[in-house]
Amino acid sequence: MFVDSVTLSLSAGKGGNGVIAWRREKFIPKGGPTGGNGGRGGSVLVQADKNVVSLEDYRNKRILVAQNGAAGGSNRCQGKSGSDLVLKVPCGTLVKDKVSQEILFDLTEDGQQVRLCKGGVGGKGNDHFKSPTHQAPNYCTEGTPGESKEVEFELKLIADVGLIGMPNAGKSTLLSKLAMIPVKIGAYPFTTLAPNLGYVAFSDGSRRLFADIPGIIEDAHANKGLGIAFLRHIERTSLLVFVIDISGFEERSPLDDYEVLHQELKAYDPKILEKPYVIALNKADMEESSLYIEEFQKRFHDHAPIYVISAKEGRDLSSLLEGILSSLTEVKL
Repeated sequence: MFVDSVTLSLSAGKGGNGVIAWRREKFIPKGGPTGGNGGRGGSVLVQADKNVVSLEDYRNKRILVAQNGAAGGSNRCQGKSGSDLVLKVPCGTLVKDKVSQEILFDLTEDGQQVRLCKGGVGGKGNDHFKSPTHQAPNYCTEGTPGESKEVEFELKLIADVGLIGMPNAGKSTLLSKLAMIPVKIGAYPFTTLAPNLGYVAFSDGSRRLFADIPGIIEDAHANKGLGIAFLRHIERTSLLVFVIDISGFEERSPLDDYEVLHQELKAYDPKILEKPYVIALNKADMEESSLYIEEFQKRFHDHAPIYVISAKEGRDLSSLLEGILSSLTEVKL
């Protein structure tokens, strides 16, 4: 299951207690204090990992606690420190404070690691308190509690290209052809219930990550349909591909579909429309498509490069890829 948002209660480990102990050996009547210090508590760390694709591991784990430090021992033995708890998350994960919604960390690079909760400090044994004027301290201290936080993890996929469109526009079919991976495809709305990811190879030898975003419908920004649950994944893409069902087979106007997509993205975040994009008029193999292709090109020719394709038959996909590569190159510049 693809999970892109979880709420967690995190606690670092408590420091181990110091102890009171004495050196007791035959013929040594004044052995003195030998109580050791407690070990530190384990911290809670969060690490971005490119091999993790969702937050599914934390779907049923709401309370996570790092290991406590061990108590000190006699003969000045230091208690064992508690193990750190390392939470691996996908690249692109935001760590937010649950109450204030303040963004604490934004993990975008593979291997990037931050400490959310610091482990408690170990207590001091009575050996720590001895001095020339106080040679037999009969007390120790307890370890301190570790830090605790209520946080939210929110994933925003980091992809080079995002495929967006209405339900049944053919985005999943297009991704399966371009990336040569199996994806769920069906002749009914919302076949894709979670973003599909795949690497696509280009003519220059590069490989770019594509994300197939679940279908967007009118009022998606107001949480209709799949709502805003997946609109967040468009925010970090470098380039958008508007996939339009140009056949009109779903009894929708392809021109209206394109305008609705624009309106929903603008309502969600106007900055998204500042991204470069191309338009793929899909399902051109169907007879009805000829009724709309010319009209669409005439009305929207100045919006972005338009490519007429058939993902199902693999028609003109190479031209689309060259256009995407050209636009991505301009983005990098």
